This record gives sequence, structure tokens and C-alpha cells, in this order.
Amino acid sequence: GRWVGCGAMESAAKGGYVLANLAEVVERVLGFLPTKALLRAACVCRLWRECARRTLRTRQRIAWVSALEPGPGENHALVRALARELEKVHVLPQTVLYIADTETFSGHEECHEQKKARKRNSKETALALEKLLPKRCQVLGLVTPGIVVTPMGSSSNQPQEIEEGEAGFALLFPKIDGVKIHTFHFSKDVKNRVFDESKFAEAGLKNNPDLRVVLLFGYNSWKTGGTRFLHQIVNPLNEKSIILAGGQVESFTSLTSENSHAQPGDACGVVGLAFSGAQIQSATVLLDQNVADERTAEAAMQRLKAANIPEHNTIGFMFACVGRGYRHYKTKKNMEADAFRKLFPNVPLFGFFGHGEIGCDRIVTGNFVLRECNDIKDDLLHGYTTVMTLIHLGSTK
Repeated sequence: GRWVGCGAMESAAKGGYVLANLAEVVERVLGFLPTKALLRAACVCRLWRECARRTLRTRQRIAWVSALEPGPGENHALVRALARELEKVHVLPQTVLYIADTETFSGHEECHEQKKARKRNSKETALALEKLLPKRCQVLGLVTPGIVVTPMGSSSNQPQEIEEGEAGFALLFPKIDGVKIHTFHFSKDVKNRVFDESKFAEAGLKNNPDLRVVLLFGYNSWKTGGTRFLHQIVNPLNEKSIILAGGQVESFTSLTSENSHAQPGDACGVVGLAFSGAQIQSATVLLDQNVADERTAEAAMQRLKAANIPEHNTIGFMFACVGRGYRHYKTKKNMEADAFRKLFPNVPLFGFFGHGEIGCDRIVTGNFVLRECNDIKDDLLHGYTTVMTLIHLGSTK
């Protein structure tokens, strides 16, 4: 027995030596850890910290957390899913875009214990979500009438169009070499009818040769002057060399970055995400009112497929009108998401049903543009349509 004890101690000592001195072994072991555990392991010693840093640098793939069905509890399903899943993700989020359904994010919640409805406060829900994320992370949160989401686990999972009920997702973008993602916000100034375009340059949307994609979301655009303001933002950005896509949302609930300021609740404006980087490729198509069955929906996806955007390390976005979905397709559910999945079997799809769409047919890969319009600006603001967009973030190592 004594010999076995000595042997065990000896191998433990050898193991200890290896884990304290051999970087390749430590790095291999740490590579299996989710990011939160990896950051804890980085506190062990200098060697582990260096190995953890190198491991983190390689984690440049997007991750996401999906919430597709309501559960018990006072918190929104997305808050619960994020609290649970962040322990398992293999990225350190630097930018997060989350979208949740309006009704249950800030609506009434039945509490079975008290047998009375408790009003869910959107500010509280937003804070609960932000608290879960790293402090230095920039967060853009939106609430919309319906959600388009790919279930977690695999990018080839079937995307779901959830037009009613509790749902949401959080897209987690890590730091990606050669890609810069930043949030921006323009709100309508009651005193000035003319928008000061120097704000575009401040927000990195002008004089930025690496700008490739701008996702734009208008809020409170039904207010007086709201549509006019949206035009003032969209028109100067309507250039052939960048993809513009998005829609009009119910409201935005989170905007945390160095330059964000609290907004009066009744203001209207535009928030968004800008993607810059020479390696980014993107394409977008517009499904108008004539797209009303499986054949025409698939034909629109064929146009997107013809852009030849690489599908590895790519995400899809779908911005649809609340009037589309199963009502538009004569009670056939999930038609557009199914058509997307058929042609893009490994690209996860995210988005929403909102109050108006922003987009057109356009492809930007290097300097190639799908449709030249003889310098006539594309009409970018629509109703009763769906905008489908692909963003490729470069090849991962």
C-alpha cells in the first residue's frame, strides 16, 4: 500500500510540474474551458495568465443565446437564458446586440402566487441583462413586436419566426481581428429642423473607407417629424459602397458605450451598429409585396445566394413587417426563415417583425455592387416587406 501511495504522489508531483511550467500543455487544457472559467483560471499564476490570454485571442467566432419559450419567474426568458448560458460560452463579448419581444419584455406578467398581474418594467429588465455582461462591453438592446431567432447549439438549427409570445436573443460579438463594430445613436433635436451631418463623422459613418455595413433601427418614428428625421439619417448614408439594413422598432432599451447619453422617453431617433473592416463582405435583398409564396420567397433567396458571400463565419439578419409572416403567406408559418435555411444551411438567422423596413437589393464584396442605379439613390424605407441580409466577418483561423 505504501508503494502505491508514493507512486500516486510522484505522478501528482509530475502533473503539478507540467501544469506549472509547460505552456503548451496548459494552453491545451485551458482551451477546453468556457470563457468565464478561463478568466478565473488566469488568476492562478503568470504562466496560466499568459496561456489564458493567448487562448482568448483565438476565440473570434460569434456566439449567441436564444430564448424561445416562456418559463416561470418574474424575469424575461432572455435574462434567464443569458444568466445560464454565459457560463458556457467560448467568447468574451465585446459588443452585444439583443432583441426581445415588446409584449413580455415590458408588458404584464402573470404571477401565479399572488394571482395578480405584475407590470414588468423594461428598464429593470434591461438593467438585469446588462449586469450579466462584462463591464467594458457595448450593448445595444431593442424591443420589437416579433422575433426571428436561431436556437442555440448549432448554426444549422432551424431558425424560428416567433410572431407572438415570449422570445429573444443576444448576439455576442468578441473582439475580431480586422473588424471594428461600434454603436451609434442620433436623436431628433426639437430645436433644429436640420440634422447636423458632422455627427456622422463623429459616429464613424463618414470619411471611414473601411465602413462596410450599417444596421439602422428607428424608434418612435410615428411621432411628428419622425419619418422626416429617418430620411435625414438614411439619405446621406445611402451609398453604393455600404450595406444599409434594419427597420423600425418599438423602442430601444439599452445603449451602453462610452458616448451614450440618457434620452428623454418621448424623443424619436435612430440607433444602430456599424461594421468596419476590409475583410467584411455583405449582401442584402428586399422581398416586396409580390413575394407571397414559397416559389417567390426562394427566388429572392437565390438572389442573395448569387452574391457568393462565404458562408463560414457569417450571420443572417431578417427584418420583416408585422403584416408579413403567416398572415401574408395565408397561414403558412415560418415561410421566409425556411426559404433562407434551404439555401443557407449553416448560417444562423436573427431579426424581428417591426413597423417598417430599411434596405434594398445590394451586394458589397470588395468593389462589386449587385445593382447599379445610374446614380439614382435606392429607396431604402419600406412597409409590408422583408429585408434579408448576410454579413461575413472574414475567415477565422
